[in-house]
Amino acid sequence: MRVAIVGGGPGGLYFAILAKLLDPTREIVVWERNAADDTFGFGVVFSDETLGGIESADPVVFAEMSRRFARWTDIDIAFGGEDFTVGGQGFAAMSRKDLLRLLQERARGLGVDLRFSSVAPDVDMLSRDYDLVVAADGLNSSIRARHADVFGPALDARTSKYMWLGTDKVFEAFTFIVKKTPFGVMQIHGYPYSDTGSTFIVEMHEDVWRKAGFDASEALHLPPGTSDEASISRVADIFADELGGSAMLSNNSKWLNFTTVRNERWSSGNIVLLGDAAHTAHFSIGSGTKLAMEDALALAACMHEHTHVDAALAAYESERRPVVASTQRAAQASLEWFESIGQYAQQEPLQFAFNLLTRSRRITSENLALRDAEFADRVNDGFADAEGGTRGAPAMFQPHRIGALELKNRIVVSAMDMYSSVDGVPGDFHLMHLGSKAAGGAGLVMTEMVCVSDVGRITPGCAGLYTDGQAEAWRRIVDFVHGTTTAKIGVQLGHSGRKGSTKVMWEGIDQPLSEGNWQTLGPSALPYGPHNQAPLELDRSGMDAVIEQFRDAASRAASAGFDVLELHAAHGYLLSSFLSPISNVRSDGYGGTRENRLRFPLEVMDAVREVWPSDRPMFVRLSAHDWLPGGNTVEDAAGIAAAFIDHGAAAVDVSSGQIAKEEKPAFGRSYQTPFADAIRNRVARPRGASVIAVGAISSFDDVNSILLAGRADLVALGRTHLYNPNWTLHAAAEQAYRGAGADWIAPYRAGSRKPPTARTDAVRPRLALLTDGDSPSESTHQRWQPARAEPIPVT
Repeated sequence: MRVAIVGGGPGGLYFAILAKLLDPTREIVVWERNAADDTFGFGVVFSDETLGGIESADPVVFAEMSRRFARWTDIDIAFGGEDFTVGGQGFAAMSRKDLLRLLQERARGLGVDLRFSSVAPDVDMLSRDYDLVVAADGLNSSIRARHADVFGPALDARTSKYMWLGTDKVFEAFTFIVKKTPFGVMQIHGYPYSDTGSTFIVEMHEDVWRKAGFDASEALHLPPGTSDEASISRVADIFADELGGSAMLSNNSKWLNFTTVRNERWSSGNIVLLGDAAHTAHFSIGSGTKLAMEDALALAACMHEHTHVDAALAAYESERRPVVASTQRAAQASLEWFESIGQYAQQEPLQFAFNLLTRSRRITSENLALRDAEFADRVNDGFADAEGGTRGAPAMFQPHRIGALELKNRIVVSAMDMYSSVDGVPGDFHLMHLGSKAAGGAGLVMTEMVCVSDVGRITPGCAGLYTDGQAEAWRRIVDFVHGTTTAKIGVQLGHSGRKGSTKVMWEGIDQPLSEGNWQTLGPSALPYGPHNQAPLELDRSGMDAVIEQFRDAASRAASAGFDVLELHAAHGYLLSSFLSPISNVRSDGYGGTRENRLRFPLEVMDAVREVWPSDRPMFVRLSAHDWLPGGNTVEDAAGIAAAFIDHGAAAVDVSSGQIAKEEKPAFGRSYQTPFADAIRNRVARPRGASVIAVGAISSFDDVNSILLAGRADLVALGRTHLYNPNWTLHAAAEQAYRGAGADWIAPYRAGSRKPPTARTDAVRPRLALLTDGDSPSESTHQRWQPARAEPIPVT
């Protein structure tokens, strides 16, 4: 087999080594445009998991790498005048130049033909003359661009600015320095890579970069290999205290915008993408070198396991794509967190440190406790103290007060449409549904969207509060919740708008009724989807009528005894459709600018606030992102949320989407939480309002992590409670919590302990005389201290 590799970085070289090891008869040529001793960057960092794969694939390379490693287990965080150390991680790093040198030597020793300072032949010629062409030519891959029609690349250039630097200050751990400057927040990502130096990456939002005057570099035209010395000098001045007299090091160092690379396909015929040519992940979550070497290992293995190249490349992509996708999801969350770091500038340092650690959702509260139990306890105790709660109780079981309303815990049963009412009247099903969730331990149980008129229903099965009979039926349910449990119950009021007159969910969600249709309403005569009817555009008299319907429904809700009223201004229903420029194209005072689009929803808010008792809080539910070009984004949502809070909303329930049928949401675990986080820290917390996170949250570990990081005050779970109505109580049992935040109703208290399972595990005797570490803290904390040239346990 003849193999052509374009790109002599770590990924290309490592693949050449492994491919040659597996079959010494292969003819392998590597082309690299730079000289053999050219390298840009300083250190490269690896996880223990990746190193295990490298050791097993080629012990010779691993042994040479190990001799040069800086190793540590700690993460150091400096913020707000305080320093924190968190252990139990496991890192190794080395000089990028040393890594390239040893890979080159190993490849030459195996007979790989290395051609440095050489431009590779045309890729189509290579594809014709070689059995396999590996495109390891980096972020700006010319091969990927040449065959873009097949690979389908998507390049997402971000707005934050960063510069890759080094320093002769030797950090002892992975180091995050987050500094408030007169220009805004700047951060350093640093780690040691040898006994003489560390990587030192400075990053900041573009607005901060411009305020600091770094944008002067835009006028410069620096050739490859030339560093932006003026900016480097300014960075050194800003971080002089942190550098402590150590020097800054440069190597082709200039301001960059990180670009996330994704491709629809990784191969075209016998040409395959590897490393940054195929994918990138933000440096805050891992190194591109690590991913590229993992790619190389997988590709070499698949080429060995399959007879035909096309089968091997399909297997390689099938194997690696889910791994890379997982890494990119975590990296995207981390990248966006650092882009928005300014919104956390007022957080308490301890909460900020936890927030930073859990930014990608790979480290969680429970996971952190396994890594560094002492730090995890500090975070939990700090949260309890700050919230006036009880030490020792998990965050989700700390009480929360909203005005005069006190909730026993932080769990909300999210509003979920049940489509099971008759003529808008809730029946025994609703008593069972809401009653079981209240008995299941949640602090607050929300009804489905209760409609303010018959034409305001989504389906014929939707509940209402537009008749006295409906109000009496709701009072029965409210009285049951109050009389049987310690949960609070809230009503969500809404109007379907242009999404009305449709079938119940299990007969065809959003599909128009076959018979019995009614005229829908909206801000503009635009249908929700291609099969929905065009709504009647509301005029002033129509708006006045809807306002009165909301007012009357709110009065009935107050009489029924609900503890909370939530105004539904999300998911494309009437109020939401006024807020979104996708569905509101009016040219009068109720369309156009965000302020105009807010006018009618705020009129409804004010009318409801007038009749809703002042000692009971009002919430508002918002779609924080339309998931459509030209629609609302989280920046718009923050302004909308601020307006509702200023008009009396005590809490914002943050959802997203469902504005139009053609939306393309980025679903994933806790995918809406960043929106709640932004609204809480930008506008709600400064105004004294609470925020509810909702959406694909299903574990108590994620709930605790969200709360401890300050991303939300309450967490709403919907489908999770359908799966297990007692989810909250079971979460308490799993965490060995017993207290007021998780009280069982009297008839059920005998079941409050988790039942035993079949015993299949034997109790093992102690068979080791000595443990690996003298104390738990010794095994948790290891720091890189090159005076000893090895990791030093720190107690």
